[in-house]
Amino acid sequence: MNWDNLPILIILVLSVIGNNHSVSVAALVLLLIKILGFETWFPVIENHGISFGITILTLAVLTPIAQGRISTNGMLEAVKTPIGLAAIIVGILVAWVAAQGVPFMKGTPEAVTALIVGTIIGVCFFKGLAVGPLIAGGLVSLIISLLGLSK
Repeated sequence: MNWDNLPILIILVLSVIGNNHSVSVAALVLLLIKILGFETWFPVIENHGISFGITILTLAVLTPIAQGRISTNGMLEAVKTPIGLAAIIVGILVAWVAAQGVPFMKGTPEAVTALIVGTIIGVCFFKGLAVGPLIAGGLVSLIISLLGLSK
């Protein structure tokens, strides 16, 4: 057995135990890429996977608008309610925080492993979603900046 595959196998097993299909599929695909000898794909996935994933996520979020289930009038009405205003403010804040995570994760590779472990735990055992690393990276970046611990 190749011990290099052990971490991704552990993630695969944990995701199956935790009944998280997204992580199971991702771990299985990465394991297959490695076993089949397509390691040259890893840098492409690493460099463009987040953008590709965000694009797919955005497609899913915008689909009700494209289908006409959410109209312009409906969007304008949402702004008039306290829940709608809170959702808009939180949406802006979370999008901004997640954007802070990208440069932080690129500039602080030692934090990436911990963020990944935390995300895997959150996804597999707390029914979280794997969008966590960007938001977590952004929050860690903000906390480090506030505490004056940045490099």
